[in-house]
Amino acid sequence: MTKQQQTDFLIAHIFDKTTQYLIEDFKLDIPMALNLIYNSKVYELLLDKKNGLYIQSPSYIYDLVRKEYLFGRF
Repeated sequence: MTKQQQTDFLIAHIFDKTTQYLIEDFKLDIPMALNLIYNSKVYELLLDKKNGLYIQSPSYIYDLVRKEYLFGRF
């Protein structure tokens, strides 16, 4: 597996777990949870591989998304 593939795998895993957490904690349906993530600043930062956010745990990323959802910022 190349470094790019590893990075893509980590981001996909974080994305999947964050979606799952949003569905469970806020009782969102799948499209709503996905829309929330895709439109978040956290997701934008997660895709920027220069900052290394993708190496953080899914629960850490979820906490950032949750704060952005609840308070409009993280």
